[in-house]
Amino acid sequence: MTRLRQVRARSTDVPVSSFGACYGEGTFAGANGPGPRMTSFLLVDDHELMRQGVRQLLLALRPDATVSDVGTAEDALASLRTTRVDLVVLDLGLKGRSGFDLLSDLHRERPDQLVLVLSGYTEVAWARRALAAGARGYVAKTSAADELGTAVVRVLGGGRYVSPELAEALAADLESGPSSSPLESLSGRELEVLRLVATGSSLKEIAAQLHLSEKTVGTYRSRLATKLGCSSNVELTRLALLHGLAD
Repeated sequence: MTRLRQVRARSTDVPVSSFGACYGEGTFAGANGPGPRMTSFLLVDDHELMRQGVRQLLLALRPDATVSDVGTAEDALASLRTTRVDLVVLDLGLKGRSGFDLLSDLHRERPDQLVLVLSGYTEVAWARRALAAGARGYVAKTSAADELGTAVVRVLGGGRYVSPELAEALAADLESGPSSSPLESLSGRELEVLRLVATGSSLKEIAAQLHLSEKTVGTYRSRLATKLGCSSNVELTRLALLHGLAD
């Protein structure tokens, strides 16, 4: 009996809500095809403590896994160009180029790469955009650890995952017909800037959070005003709140 199956056998008495019960049959259809082998992950998050925490959760789920991590979209793409992994666990709110930018790069260069978004953005607009860009699942950072485990197993097994609450909200969007939201025309970075404008952040504060220059943030803000037909931050904020981009 292989070590992997021994681990799974020991997990049968663990409650379903725990990570131990999330083990599959020792075979995942990852980037290198199915087989009883180590699962490989790449964590992409600009917060080191978050990366360490998620690493521990993934190793609790798959003790034999290899887990590498990077803090930027640029480093992630460079790594993935030389080394294939089964699953990328991606934060959207990265410094510099965003997680949306990385999703776009991967869609073009590695369309078969499995990506699970683990994001601090809980609004439906973010999940809808990420899933449309090619992510196979979306989990909020506020979720319980076992939900991340469920999502990882589902995506590695060839499926998709969103939380029941998010699935209900997305279904409601579909029932209402094609989206007429003006936010659909925005890029991922423009959405981030709009969200921060809606929180009352200044251009300087937004620039610091996104690691961009104030001039660049000002350009994004001007684009937002033009695309959305808004003449002030108050109008931008009202629009963001109306469409669920901010609380």
